[in-house]
Amino acid sequence: MDKNYILHKYLNASATTEELELLKADPEFSAYIKIAEATKGFETPPYKEGENRNAIQEKITRIDTKVRRINPMKYFLRIAAVIVLVVASYLFVTSRDTAFDTEIAERKEFVLPDQSEVILNAKSHLSYNEKDWKNQRSLTLEGEAYFKVQKGEKFSVETPQGIVSVLGTQFNVYARGEQFYVKCFEGLVSVAFNDTLMTVPAGNYLKIDKNNLISFESTNDVSPSWIAFESKFENADLEAVLEELQRQYSVKVLHNFASNKKFTGRFTHKDLNLALRSICEPLQLTFKVTDNEVRLYAKNSD
Repeated sequence: MDKNYILHKYLNASATTEELELLKADPEFSAYIKIAEATKGFETPPYKEGENRNAIQEKITRIDTKVRRINPMKYFLRIAAVIVLVVASYLFVTSRDTAFDTEIAERKEFVLPDQSEVILNAKSHLSYNEKDWKNQRSLTLEGEAYFKVQKGEKFSVETPQGIVSVLGTQFNVYARGEQFYVKCFEGLVSVAFNDTLMTVPAGNYLKIDKNNLISFESTNDVSPSWIAFESKFENADLEAVLEELQRQYSVKVLHNFASNKKFTGRFTHKDLNLALRSICEPLQLTFKVTDNEVRLYAKNSD
């Protein structure tokens, strides 16, 4: 016989004496019998409807008093804070500069908001504020760039070494390290460095190195040589020539001889071997190219 069924009958007071004895003989079911016998003396406490209702109402009142009332001024300040944050974010975004960067052997051509044209040479950085361009035609440059400026209000190129200003002209600015060169091809430019202000008319070339005026000379060039994918030098330090070579080609140049040599000439930006021959042959040097590394040797060395 199913003992669970017998237990059910026992709890409903319908089990026979034989069935009850059968349950008591089983260790598991005998425990149920003992529990049932022990709880027979328990009495259900009387339900006090009124007292229970009052206790529940008191708890509801306590919870209600803990709810904080919103201060209208605090609410207003929160809205104001959100508005300030939105406005600040807008001003931050709109005041950010427009920037252009070039990598090794890369150049970029672009048009400024006033239709002035810029060509940015390799490994250079240029930036300006487009939003404020109508009020101030000003930009910053690190590296080298060629400008064709539309006539209008003052146009300024700020570099770490000095500021070049024009109204409308064509000119080239080179600003790398402590070298600062300005070449004017059309119109007139003014150059401010330290406490000195100089004017450079068309066909002239200004060189400043380590905050010292190196030369002010005329030039027959009608545009920068690098626009035509060539680099041109006149009595330049070999190290400066090799640095420019590394900007136009993705190579590392190494040598173990004194680098006090001077170079006058030019090299192409389109053929590395031809460029190296253009530099090495006048200086009695040889070269070897391995992957992205160039080694230079003096011809009389091992």
